[in-house]
Amino acid sequence: MTARYDTVAAAGESRSDLLDLPALWAAIKARKLWIIGPTLAALGLSFVAVNAVTPRYTGEARLLLENRDSFYTRPGQAPSETSGQQFDSEGVQSQVQVIMSRDLAREAIKRIGLVGNSEFDSGAGALGALKKVGVLLGIGAHPADRSPEERVLEKYYDRLLVFPVGRSRIVSIEFTSQDPALAAKAANEIAAVYLEMQEAAKQDTARSASSWLSTTIEPLRKRLAESEARVEEFRSRHGLLVGANNTTITAQQLADLSTQLSNARNQQAESQAKASIIRDAIKAGRTFEIPDVANNELVRRLIEQRVNLRAQLALESRNLLSEHPRIKELNAQLADLEGQIRAAAERAVRTLENEAKIAGQRVESVTAALEGQKKTASGANDDEVQLRALEREARTQRDQLEQYMLRYREALARDSQNATPADARVISRAIEPTQPSFPKKLPTMLVATLATFLVALAAVVSRELLNGGSPAPAEDAPRRKAPGRVEPAVGASEDEDGEGEVAAPPPRRRERIAGLLTHGGRIGQLNLDLTDPDAGAAELAASVNKASEGHAPLVLVLDGAEPGEASPRALAQLLSERSRCILVDLASDSRDRAGFSELLAGEAMFSDIITREEDSRLHEIAPGRAGRAAVLAAPDIVDVALDALCETYDWVLVAAASTDEAEVLTPLLARAQGALVMAGHAGNGHAVEAAYRLTDLTGAPIALVMIDAPERVELVAQEKDPVPA
Repeated sequence: MTARYDTVAAAGESRSDLLDLPALWAAIKARKLWIIGPTLAALGLSFVAVNAVTPRYTGEARLLLENRDSFYTRPGQAPSETSGQQFDSEGVQSQVQVIMSRDLAREAIKRIGLVGNSEFDSGAGALGALKKVGVLLGIGAHPADRSPEERVLEKYYDRLLVFPVGRSRIVSIEFTSQDPALAAKAANEIAAVYLEMQEAAKQDTARSASSWLSTTIEPLRKRLAESEARVEEFRSRHGLLVGANNTTITAQQLADLSTQLSNARNQQAESQAKASIIRDAIKAGRTFEIPDVANNELVRRLIEQRVNLRAQLALESRNLLSEHPRIKELNAQLADLEGQIRAAAERAVRTLENEAKIAGQRVESVTAALEGQKKTASGANDDEVQLRALEREARTQRDQLEQYMLRYREALARDSQNATPADARVISRAIEPTQPSFPKKLPTMLVATLATFLVALAAVVSRELLNGGSPAPAEDAPRRKAPGRVEPAVGASEDEDGEGEVAAPPPRRRERIAGLLTHGGRIGQLNLDLTDPDAGAAELAASVNKASEGHAPLVLVLDGAEPGEASPRALAQLLSERSRCILVDLASDSRDRAGFSELLAGEAMFSDIITREEDSRLHEIAPGRAGRAAVLAAPDIVDVALDALCETYDWVLVAAASTDEAEVLTPLLARAQGALVMAGHAGNGHAVEAAYRLTDLTGAPIALVMIDAPERVELVAQEKDPVPA
């Protein structure tokens, strides 16, 4: 027995009316023919269908989009630099749409020969009966009303698939046909037509460019001639004739005068410097050190004569005294020569001074001429500005004419055959396919078979779920005991939720459980067999009230048995064997580990305080290190925590001491769907007294739990009120 009480139950159902997987598996096995039959039928039909359908073959051709212009087709340009930008993702998609254009389709249809092909041309052959009726009723148009290419276009586009391959500039062209040779031919022809259209488009562009340039060059040439004529006329009229180095006469004259003025000033300064140096040398007696004086022919002869006289004077002085007439004569001649040399030096100085004066006069004259030329040049600047504007206009027209002429020659060259290659090339031609692309026999059969199997299985499962989750039993067949439910007895009416399977209601509790005669039928007795968890859980489920939807029953268990006889833990272990059960131990005051008190204080979470022993499915929560008193002192928070546990588990057992006062038990009983007192054996007066006390605190069912006695023990009804604890 599996007693699971969670939120997946449908609205209005009790927690025990949930999906029974063993019963569902049994129902599937019972109706296996409803699953196997349609599956085999689908397998056979799909096999027949894939073999009966006319196969289709697909031919594939691939194009690489790239700029195929070179230096010879476009001189002076580098097309490879722009090829990547020309064919980005948007450019590739644009070329795909070009391949699928109607103009290209019409040309491809003519070359492939699809007109008249019964596979593509709806007008080929005689009209069928249905088509004739449709034409008569006006539903469809007669094929003869449209051109042959228009009739083929619809089927042509159905069989054509053009797409870019991945993140690349490769375009795949696929064409499907019943004839494999036609499929390959169509893919290759479509690629060839596309390349021819690309070349024709480039040739048309070059032809239109050359036509426009030819009509533009001649007027531009005339305008250039007129502009150059205006430039020459203006130059001659204003005297702006061009001389050497492409400069005007006025500018050249101004430059020459500037050069002459510089030369005159240099000559004047040089003559004045030489005259000053010679004069200083004469005063210092160093006349012969002056180059201009020493290089004078007269001075050179005088110097030679002086040398000879000095030689004679020296010769005569050896024999004659200084007062000798011959000596005096020689001295007189020598002094005369010195005077002549000095006079020659002075004449050289005066010559240089005269040259300096002449150079000064020349500077003045050249300066005056330069000033006049400056005035003339400044007056010609305005004319030169206008002349430069005319020359600039003529130069612009000349450059434009040269560019147009160059483009015109290039356009004429590209207009020739094979001079403008298409921006694509075939990298993979279509070959005649050997394997059909439709239908894919094995995948089609597998998909059809698997889909039918899943649909049939879903139909059987849905039917079982809608019928209550178990097959309808025969009238005479023994009724199967549902896990976690008490077997109903004959003669009872529908349950409160209106889920009225016509079945025998459970027997009345007074008839089914012994001991309900005491205290107005409020106290019952449960005999639990620890070796039969299914029966024990069913008995316990019938002894407590039904919990709200989505919540597990919460049961308060008092430990009233003798030590070693029966305990709340033994009951929890019994329930945990078939369901999710948790025991909240508030009976003991052990403080050896974290527990409920740490949860209430916010120091721990549920995952920190829930423990489970080895080889056991039972979950347990201890009181905590603060003790049970700290837990029982916060009943509001305890109620919230217990409500969270009821949403998670199938059974929530709260263990308390049988000697606890009413103030301790009342908050726990307010949330509980039932109360149990562990008696262990019949005749346990302490347990009976604890049960009596509970009847004054709650209206939920109360029962004594016997472990050792297999038979039921009836309690004698008390006519008087129970003795308070």
